[in-house]
Amino acid sequence: MSSIYDSYELVCGLEVHVQLKTQSKAYAGDENKYGAIPNTLVSPITLGHPGTLPVMNRKSVDLALRLGIAFDCEIASRMYFARKNYFYADLPKGYQITQDKTPICIGGKVFITMKDGEERCIDITRIHLEEDSGKSIHDQDPFNTLVDLNRAGVPLVEIVSEPDFRDPEEAYAFLTEVRRVLRYLDVSDGNMEEGSMRCDANISVRKRGETELNQRTEVKNMNSFRNVQRAINFEFKRQIDLVEAGGTVHMETRSYDAAKDITFSLRSKEEAHDYRYFPEPDLQPLTVTKEELIKVKAGLPLLPRQLIQRYTTELGLGAYDAGILTEEKETALYYEQMIAHTSNYKSAANWLMGEVRSWVNKNASDIERFPVTAERMAGLVNLIDQGKVSSNLASQSIFPLMLESQDSAEEIAKKNDLIQNSDQDSLRGYIDQALATYPDKVEAYKNGNKGLLGLFMGEVMKLSERKADPKATTVLLKEILEQ
Repeated sequence: MSSIYDSYELVCGLEVHVQLKTQSKAYAGDENKYGAIPNTLVSPITLGHPGTLPVMNRKSVDLALRLGIAFDCEIASRMYFARKNYFYADLPKGYQITQDKTPICIGGKVFITMKDGEERCIDITRIHLEEDSGKSIHDQDPFNTLVDLNRAGVPLVEIVSEPDFRDPEEAYAFLTEVRRVLRYLDVSDGNMEEGSMRCDANISVRKRGETELNQRTEVKNMNSFRNVQRAINFEFKRQIDLVEAGGTVHMETRSYDAAKDITFSLRSKEEAHDYRYFPEPDLQPLTVTKEELIKVKAGLPLLPRQLIQRYTTELGLGAYDAGILTEEKETALYYEQMIAHTSNYKSAANWLMGEVRSWVNKNASDIERFPVTAERMAGLVNLIDQGKVSSNLASQSIFPLMLESQDSAEEIAKKNDLIQNSDQDSLRGYIDQALATYPDKVEAYKNGNKGLLGLFMGEVMKLSERKADPKATTVLLKEILEQ
């Protein structure tokens, strides 16, 4: 059943602020670290004392270049920094050093995959370098706002998208993909909970079929990808309700209340800042040479989208398996190490997504703390492929023992007398005993009841203490029964 909302289209763009993974701040030597005692990671430069001068952190430039190359941006060869002037309690200098007219990265694309498997391309407008402000804390003192300046001066990139989002789910997929790339590149940890990745959404609506952009609102203070999706969805419906009631959407900044699932106004257009940008006089223009770009590009790892392509085309994995394996960088690295030691790519994937992942989840841990190396897990896969142990025996007996020792799968199998018996004479002895136990069932099998094969196999496995090679046993058992 259609509703009034179906006749409107969402038009949304995102601004994603990402703290860069550097040891020091953007223009000072203060440590860049989360969770320190408030106001301990500051210096006269960070605090904007008279006579202090900023010095560019070149590592932040290199990280921005990695991101720009990964998203296929055009890289500026020469750029300068600007002062963005505004007063706020957690901005000690009274201005922010940023890039205005000359962003380091221009254009670019982020490919996202929706739940139904459809791939979409979201265009990037720009990625620019800037510094973070401090943090105002409103919930620790009932009468005062507290200010922690540890975050002031932390290097950021701001990723600005085109207004390409037509569904809140696309925004969720975009943020998920951006964070995944950030982590693969080791540019940022992308933790929204810690504030190292923050997102603002610019939202407007229009009638379906229209092409002009209407007045937008900006929504801030969303602390999770899911809340970004929920806030966009609420604001989409709020604006439609407003327009349908004869009202007008005003340019304003709004905040999102996750508990109530609503947005509310923070400041209107009349309160908007005039930032009075002008070139930063204390920083020289920045240049990026072709040689630098070649060096940065050569150091980039394979990204999730490239790995998925490789896994599905070269390794023959399904799209679902490839997606799970590349969801986190550490999992993909573990898988890469596994397949360096085994050619059974599917079995390696199954073990990683099955028993290994189960251990990680059960222990509330991560793949980096998993006690079995990728090489040892590959050895277990190879042991099964060589017919020395069965999959069930590997899962139920050998794998648990691998968690408790540093021995290889084969060493454990030998020590515990778990190697499968493929010797024809031994197998024939077990089969003869099994068939002698059920003479009437043997007759029934020969009269056409082929389903009894499982009964005989079970008896053989019991007699051999599960050491009989299932494949070899099945072949020999059929030969004997059908003589």
